[in-house]
Amino acid sequence: MKFLPAVFLSLALGLFLALPLRAETVLSKYIAEVPADVLVPGADGYGPIRADQPVAPVLKGQDTIGWVFATSDFVSTTGYSGKPIHTLVAVDDAAKVIGVKLVKHSEPIVLIGIPDSKMQALAAGYAGLDLVAEAQSGGTAHDLEIISGATVTVMVIDDSIVRAGLKVARALGLGGLTPDAASQGPQFELNPEATAASDWMTLEGDGTLRRLSLDVGQVNAAFAALGDPRSDARALTEPAETTFIEMQAALVSHRAIAKALLGEAEAKNVASWLAPGDHAIAVVGRGLYSFKGSGYVRGGIFDRIVLIQDDISVRFRDRMHKRIVAVAAEGAPAFAEADLFKIPADTGFDPAKPFRIQLLVQREVGAIEKVFTTFDLGYQLPPKYLRAVARAPAETEAAVAEVAARDEAAAHQALWKRIWLDKQPAIAATAAMLAVLTLVFFFQTLATRNARAFFWFRMGFLTVTLVFLGWYSNAQLSVVNLMALFGALVSGFSWQAFLLDPLTFILWFAVAAALLFWGRGAYCGWLCPFGALQEITNRIARAFHVPQWTLPWGLHERLWPIKYILFLGLFGVSLMSIEQAEHLAEVEPFKTAIVLKFVRTWPYVAYALALLAAGLFVERFYCRYLCPLGAALAIPARLRMFDWLKRYRECGHPCQTCANQCPVQAIHPTGEINPNECVDCLHCQVLYQSKTICPVVIKKMKRRDAVGTAVPRDLTGHPNSPKSHPAE
Repeated sequence: MKFLPAVFLSLALGLFLALPLRAETVLSKYIAEVPADVLVPGADGYGPIRADQPVAPVLKGQDTIGWVFATSDFVSTTGYSGKPIHTLVAVDDAAKVIGVKLVKHSEPIVLIGIPDSKMQALAAGYAGLDLVAEAQSGGTAHDLEIISGATVTVMVIDDSIVRAGLKVARALGLGGLTPDAASQGPQFELNPEATAASDWMTLEGDGTLRRLSLDVGQVNAAFAALGDPRSDARALTEPAETTFIEMQAALVSHRAIAKALLGEAEAKNVASWLAPGDHAIAVVGRGLYSFKGSGYVRGGIFDRIVLIQDDISVRFRDRMHKRIVAVAAEGAPAFAEADLFKIPADTGFDPAKPFRIQLLVQREVGAIEKVFTTFDLGYQLPPKYLRAVARAPAETEAAVAEVAARDEAAAHQALWKRIWLDKQPAIAATAAMLAVLTLVFFFQTLATRNARAFFWFRMGFLTVTLVFLGWYSNAQLSVVNLMALFGALVSGFSWQAFLLDPLTFILWFAVAAALLFWGRGAYCGWLCPFGALQEITNRIARAFHVPQWTLPWGLHERLWPIKYILFLGLFGVSLMSIEQAEHLAEVEPFKTAIVLKFVRTWPYVAYALALLAAGLFVERFYCRYLCPLGAALAIPARLRMFDWLKRYRECGHPCQTCANQCPVQAIHPTGEINPNECVDCLHCQVLYQSKTICPVVIKKMKRRDAVGTAVPRDLTGHPNSPKSHPAE
């Protein structure tokens, strides 16, 4: 509670100081720091920044050879740290990127060991990117290069360069690109009063329906143009005029089109299926090839079609799909498949603008290898279904700003959703681990009944934590996360910055819940990869008879505060400089041992190995005395709602068995368990039920045995009754 005034003061001060900076563009701040010839080889200077856009000309002599801009001036570039990643980009008149320079970031992943030169090289590699091709493909015309250990950072940089580049190219008319509707304000919208013809032929003729028709000859020719002899060897053998696919599409979020194609009842169903702002297309097909594919499974994605509009691309999943039972339009041909696909409102799709449905056609060239080519079905809603939108001049600027803000939020949301979809298997595995651990804690008496079985279960769980959460997924929580969270609260909180790393987000959410129930031990004792590494290596050391040192209680108790001092020191530094605090957070060996798997310069590796070596003799040495993250989690540990660990009256008075065997010496000689230091390993609960170690249990067993072996008595209480010893 003592920190609350400081927190509110820092929040108010941070918000106050941030206000004057909003007028300054990122470009004006960093353009002087990057010489023109460093950004664009051969350039010798910059011109003045334009008044209408935060863009400046790149000069060679008196000639303008390109335009420089900062990505953060046009799109959100917030990284995992919660702070923006600033990149300068130069594009030429043909809308090709001619130079990229990463100028500022606060990413902890990068700071902890990935060389800055590697990140700079990755950014510079975007030179040559064709923004016209990106506009046509929905931002998917290039290959994304991922650096292990910096996946989120790389995806943010990639997203910001492409989207900001497209905005600049459209605003300046580079490469023939024109400003999109959002920059000028919407000009057209669906006209609900429009009507549609009731027969199929008229709907085709007036453009309500659009068709893509391919025969076998066209498809064979397209694959032949790829120049892959393996593909030519597997050419289709049907006659060239055979229909490969005939695919037709229509925008059925317009009520009149839906009614004409699907009938009155189904049109109402479509309307109820769509939320405000959603749209839908109907796609029907027949021929040798399916636009859905036989490999589609529930919960999956339709990977053969994608909707593309400018730099928006929409891939359809099962929850965005419904089957069409019957086509109601008169004279409609028979189709092998007919389906509805929803276009969510947050994609930024504009039904008044042209779009295309890209069909992916694949051909197997080996046991598991395929080659691909694509074909486009273009669609433009006929003018009769649209009406002009009248907008007062005074409203235009505010409306444009509102639309731009909404589009930017949608684009950033699409980025983190993309990351979550890519990590679905890892998310499912993490959820399963959390579910198993929750069951163990709720049913700990049952779980710890068999000491040997529980030991091997714990060793197996810690191994999964180390290998899967740590070395494979890099889901190692850090005190840096807490400092980034506080920094975000001060400078303007955004959930999206923390959603960029799914497993870390899930683990922090689980830790927050666990603190209320069990304290810090749920994470420190079970889900921390470095903690798991310490315990596993200590167990191996015990197997080789490495001596174990038990520190005197007085010394042990006086070493506890070190980790709290480290945490408070880091927190204090973070109030002045989060970057400096992140550097000082190298007191945590997590990044060296877990994220970078010891592939780092020797001082960091030596430090991590020294801590692990200490842990061979003093179990979890680092956790006990040095971990600032453990200290941060221990502070609210006493707020937990329940005390799950069972104790006897005799614990500590006089029995010291649990206190002596506690792996981290979290049990006081008087018998109390210190929740600030306990890692919930449940070893004391194993001892609590032990028939060979716990004196209380042993005493109870002896009493029970004594009662069981007592001399039998008759119903009157007299021993040696004739009823007890019947005559022979």
